[in-house]
Amino acid sequence: MSVIWMYLILIVMDKRKVFSCLLIGSVVFSSCVKEEKAAVALENLTQYVDPYIGTGDHGHVFMGANVPFGLVQLGPSNIPQAWDWCSGYHISDSTIIGFSHTHLNGTGIGDLGDVNFMPAIGEVNLSRGSAADDYSTGKFSLFDRKTEKAKAGYYGVHLNRYNIDVELTATKRVGFHKYTFPASNEAKVIIDLENGQAWDAPAEGYVVQENDTVVSGYRYSKGWANDQRVFFTAIFSKPMKKFVVSEKNEIKEGASLVAARTYGQALFDMNDKEALYAKVALSPVSIENAKLNMQAELPGWDFEQTIAGADKAWNEELNKISINTNDSKVKRTFYTALYHTMIAPSEFCDVNNDYYGADKQMHKNGAFKNYTTFSLWDTYRAAHPLMTIIHPEKMADIVNTMLTIYQQQGKLPVWHLMGCETNCMVGNPGISVVADAILKGYGGFDKEQAFEAMNNSAMLDERGLKYLKEYGYIPYDKEPEGLSKCMEYAIADWSIAQVARQMGKTEAYDYFMDRSKSYKRYFDKETQFVRGLSSEGTFRTPFNPFESIHGGNDYTEGNAWQYTWLVPHDIEGLIELFGSKERFVEKLDSLFIVEGSLGEHASPDISGLIGQYAHGNEPSHHIIYMYPYVGQPWKAADKVRDVLSVMYNDRPAGLSGNEDVGQMSAWYVLSALGIYQVEPAGGKYVFGSPIINEAVIRVKDGKTFRIIAHNNSAENKYIQRVKLNGQPYNSYFINFKDIEAGGTLEFEMGATVVEP
Repeated sequence: MSVIWMYLILIVMDKRKVFSCLLIGSVVFSSCVKEEKAAVALENLTQYVDPYIGTGDHGHVFMGANVPFGLVQLGPSNIPQAWDWCSGYHISDSTIIGFSHTHLNGTGIGDLGDVNFMPAIGEVNLSRGSAADDYSTGKFSLFDRKTEKAKAGYYGVHLNRYNIDVELTATKRVGFHKYTFPASNEAKVIIDLENGQAWDAPAEGYVVQENDTVVSGYRYSKGWANDQRVFFTAIFSKPMKKFVVSEKNEIKEGASLVAARTYGQALFDMNDKEALYAKVALSPVSIENAKLNMQAELPGWDFEQTIAGADKAWNEELNKISINTNDSKVKRTFYTALYHTMIAPSEFCDVNNDYYGADKQMHKNGAFKNYTTFSLWDTYRAAHPLMTIIHPEKMADIVNTMLTIYQQQGKLPVWHLMGCETNCMVGNPGISVVADAILKGYGGFDKEQAFEAMNNSAMLDERGLKYLKEYGYIPYDKEPEGLSKCMEYAIADWSIAQVARQMGKTEAYDYFMDRSKSYKRYFDKETQFVRGLSSEGTFRTPFNPFESIHGGNDYTEGNAWQYTWLVPHDIEGLIELFGSKERFVEKLDSLFIVEGSLGEHASPDISGLIGQYAHGNEPSHHIIYMYPYVGQPWKAADKVRDVLSVMYNDRPAGLSGNEDVGQMSAWYVLSALGIYQVEPAGGKYVFGSPIINEAVIRVKDGKTFRIIAHNNSAENKYIQRVKLNGQPYNSYFINFKDIEAGGTLEFEMGATVVEP
């Protein structure tokens, strides 16, 4: 008898039993589905994101529509190109020259602003504009802040001049525009390939009308990124009645143009309240790849669905940390900070992994996802250590990007932007990021090649390294800002040494450990400050520990008060230089009290001062967390709480300095959780004072790490006791491996200082 016949007979013999089994199976399956859905349900955390935070004062943050780590950052650009408009936008301004598809987030130098679209009506001067009350000077429009709407993945505004409502959203590689026009037979969309942000100059622009709905082209420019290339294709939702090309205001014949200052104008007849949509896909490689990106990411025209998709993308990332707090302002500040840490690094490749390399070549089918916008002097301190916790899936691609940059330009990235090495800032911060990934056990890349990249980058003759190898330090009469350069190199050298030890490279370990102590040469025991040292071995005179001369003395964006503590890798060694722990603590205490003038030539980046502690700039970021190393964690708690409450808030001026591509916000996120990585690599997260009551962090392999702060309040800011997975825990830090493994870290908080 066949198996099929036996099965049919069994069904006939006991229909009720079979039905019962089917019903039970159905219920079990349904229950499993519900449980699975519950497990992946996302909390609506985008409601707490306020993109205005950091748009005031000197925050320099990006304003507009994007998705996490996307190539496209689509948002408004104001007329001014001054320092506080490095991102293209500032809360004090009411002008818009157009909506650009690339922007920087929180940098101290301006660039990008590529492929600018501006809806308009009638004949206009295509210039940027120079006077906010004179429309004859440019194509800009004024706007009222009350018409502006901004949230994660969406931006909207009304252009007063043209009576046009603009709404924007985006995917990773495509900007999606919605323009609602008044009735007009002179409606147009201006495609501006001239104007970028400050420090950026157009080199060549190309625009071509391909048919009655498609316009494509590219923009090449030279600025902070000295050989930048962005390709695009744009599709309009209705046919153009005409397309005009011009070199600035000079109209040219035909439907295509190559020039330095290239413009295109797509003309339309529009009914009142009629919406015109435009989808604009970018590529770092080619127009053809821009079209491929368009087809892959946004083939349809559902604007609301795209907004919802952007919101979902942000929620998926923001849900990697779920916090509980009684303070709604903390929640807004926290999730906006987390949002700001995920604007960059941004994907710098197409959907097929083609990318533009540091060798200025177009590379096909990369074996990894290529990234750009590495503000490493800033982000190696907190943004990358945060990334290692909550973005494990990105670590291999980040490191492979850096190793590929090494292969193509001969060194690890210093400050990499759009395939270009800017060499901005000092030291070798890329070394610490790669070392940190290795020491934390990340794989998916060639570790021998990684060590080679670190070693060779540290042994070049550029940027003062030649003198470091020759003298054992960098003399001020040989290299400008030599002290800061050397102290940052010492941090990177220590990082290499830790990897060398792990890999059994004894000779390299000894060499780089010795070099990591080069900072000691600058320490003046008489004044108890680090000071510039000449090639003859004498300290620079005259000496003023408060003075900072931007680009002109020993300190990069800082002074002796701040740089004396730039030894996160060897705090014990720094204590020894002071002669005793007591003298070290006395000097450290005075940092937060002493007052003095930085001088008229100081960098504006030195901001957020508490005494001479400058939270608005990165060299100070680890200093508060030195206190637990010397057995005085309560002082760290006091100062962490002060900084969290005074230097951050949920208003436009909510940052005490430049966002610096997520570093300022990453400090807040980690510190709010009660932890901070002081040493540049390896994953020792030092305890401070958590301001949240509870946090659930999604870590590697689907595990969760929970932080609970019992009895937490403004008064109960001191850690009384710690438990890890239910067991008493007596260290002042937690290792990355314990976080990565998942579990529960419990702080018992109180108002009483507890000495270790």
